[in-house]
Amino acid sequence: MGEKELILGFQKNEITEFHIYKALAKITDEKNSKVLEGLSNDEARHYDEWKKYTGEEVKPDKFKIFFYKILSKLFGLTFAIKLMEKGERGAEESYAKVLKKYPEARAILKDEEEHEEALIKMIDEEKVKHIGSMVLGINDALVEITGTLAGLTFALQNTRIVGLAGLITGISATLSMAASEYLSQRSEGKQSALKAAGYTGIAYLMAVIFLVVPFFIWSNPFTALLNTIVDAIVIIFVFTGFTSVVKDTNFKQTFTEMVLISMGVAAVSFIIGLIAGKVLKIQS
Repeated sequence: MGEKELILGFQKNEITEFHIYKALAKITDEKNSKVLEGLSNDEARHYDEWKKYTGEEVKPDKFKIFFYKILSKLFGLTFAIKLMEKGERGAEESYAKVLKKYPEARAILKDEEEHEEALIKMIDEEKVKHIGSMVLGINDALVEITGTLAGLTFALQNTRIVGLAGLITGISATLSMAASEYLSQRSEGKQSALKAAGYTGIAYLMAVIFLVVPFFIWSNPFTALLNTIVDAIVIIFVFTGFTSVVKDTNFKQTFTEMVLISMGVAAVSFIIGLIAGKVLKIQS
């Protein structure tokens, strides 16, 4: 790629992020909006500085703007911004290539590096505050319900009974988990105990529904269990991806740990259910 094409790429990135920050500023509260407006102004200034060298106007990437607007509505402002910041790290590597020839690039690069820190301090999103409660709910549901369904499948071998038992167990566990989280938060003197309990309960119940549904769709219990395991892995993948972006954690390590724990419990429950079914002679 030629030098001019590289700078035009910088321009396009800056004007696109200018519009993204502007769009996100319109859908958040006043405090966050002011910070986002400031960041959008930085991007506009960077665009103008690069334009001095190219003498050309560049249009923003409309798809990218639309993508981040949708992403922020689906997964929250924090997730969208964090994901965009990860993309900016790639731009920083490109800036490094032109630092010697264009001294302005160093100032722009410094601004880009400061963006992430400013954004992290700026973010005040409720779902991020309670992400620990969500992790607790989903982790417990994956381990407990996957294990329960695996054990019951081999003990009973009846999809409807297993599905119903799993659903009843899941609902009871949801209420128990929510109550435990509430009491735990209250004992620590936290004012948001009720909200934390709500996030825990909702996360747990959603996981339960995804895990139990296959037993109401498939007639073969082992096919249903296989689909439940696939659902569990999908839930782990999506939620680990979300938390790794928002909390800057290691996706691969967390994903591997969660899969191994969930599948390990399911395997043990598989054996227990098989033994119980034969000893008690309760298979359908």
